[in-house]
Amino acid sequence: MTAEAMEAGPRAGSAADRGRPLRIALLTYKGNPFCGGQGVYVRHLSRELARLGHHVEVIGAQPYPVLDVLDGDRVSPLLTELPSLDLYRQPDPFRTPRREEYRDWIDALEVGTMWTGGFPEPLTFSLRARRHLRARRGDFDVVHDNQTLGYGLLGDLGAPLVTTIHHPITVDRRLELDAAENRRRRMSVRRWYAFTRMQKRVARRLPSVLTVSGSSRREITEDLGVRPDRVHVVHIGADTDLFSPDPAVAQVPGRIVTTSSADVPLKGLVYLVEALAKVRTEHSGAHLVVVGKRPADGPVAQAVERYGLAGAVEFVKGISDAELVDLVRSAEVACVPSLYEGFSLPAAEAMATGTPLVATTGGAIPEVAGADGETCLAVPPGDAGALAAALGRLLGDAELRARLGAAGRARVLERFTWARAAEGTVGHYREAIARSAAGRGARPAVPAAPDDVPQAGGDPAGTPDRESRATC
Repeated sequence: MTAEAMEAGPRAGSAADRGRPLRIALLTYKGNPFCGGQGVYVRHLSRELARLGHHVEVIGAQPYPVLDVLDGDRVSPLLTELPSLDLYRQPDPFRTPRREEYRDWIDALEVGTMWTGGFPEPLTFSLRARRHLRARRGDFDVVHDNQTLGYGLLGDLGAPLVTTIHHPITVDRRLELDAAENRRRRMSVRRWYAFTRMQKRVARRLPSVLTVSGSSRREITEDLGVRPDRVHVVHIGADTDLFSPDPAVAQVPGRIVTTSSADVPLKGLVYLVEALAKVRTEHSGAHLVVVGKRPADGPVAQAVERYGLAGAVEFVKGISDAELVDLVRSAEVACVPSLYEGFSLPAAEAMATGTPLVATTGGAIPEVAGADGETCLAVPPGDAGALAAALGRLLGDAELRARLGAAGRARVLERFTWARAAEGTVGHYREAIARSAAGRGARPAVPAAPDDVPQAGGDPAGTPDRESRATC
């Protein structure tokens, strides 16, 4: 995209908040919208930012994001591909590239880190992004990094930097270490998560951090050492037009739906499988549909075999948005069994369809799901017995399912929409731009949002004013 083309688009007129439209570079080192919360975030936020009248250019690596095309006179988000070596692609993950694939020293660094058991993409993407942004100095008003937290993003990028941290990956590291069954596995986990040391160092130097919940805000300040005054909560949301009730979709008796994009301890799927075995002693038709890849081995596969549930647990992947929505609508119960979530899009999306929810109280899930008995049934994380009791209670009570489903949908509409997320994010963009201009001793190039424009995202403690899926 040339500077001339950008000038012809969003700079004319005004944005929805009556400020000048912004030119936004939205960075994402992973963008798969079907497996990984980062891709979902980029897709929906970029669309809503564009609807507000801003020019959005998503700069991403493989798997590349899928972006929505807008109708009307708004300029749709653009995608600029910043390719990696795609070392974890299917069907040949952890591949060694051919000699002709190497382009520069960053590629060599990427392969070398993989060979030693590390995860290189946050660092190598940040280095490529810095080179790209410096070559395009003046093209953007603000750079928004979606949890890369790489060394390459420190220093002058040609525009102020705002960073989203959904939750600290140190939480994932800690849970995987706790679940490691032997010393060899613990060494492997430590090597893989070595990049979290870099992310801690980078996070502490960031001027403006956005996060998606009060729970994540606390984790960021405690785990990463970021000053609390630099961390701001802007809740994300569900696509409430897509995820909506549809009485024409028949419910399947006994169906429980969950989303689990990776067989990792964080997602708590093994506890849900164990709970299903208990539920089926009283509800013989109970069965589980997991939106995610079937694990070939590991704790979940072992639990399915141990409890004789091969015919009662189905895994589906690669389905379209419409198919996903209809699957959730067809369930009598949706479940989020995670030990921890920084927000939980699956909870918000299920509630938006009017499907009653059973969810744990891990991390930020209660901020999304609401109070036990009012908008969901809440259970402690890692407690298969409590999960089974809540699932059995809902499967046996149609009136309770209807009441919780309606209340859940109302909660999402009031608090958790992408339009509100975009409005709150733009407010922080304008603050970052004004702060950067003041630091240079110049008049702000972009005026701050007017005081009378509502800002989404909640107070510093994470309580919202208003308001899929783990990284793969």
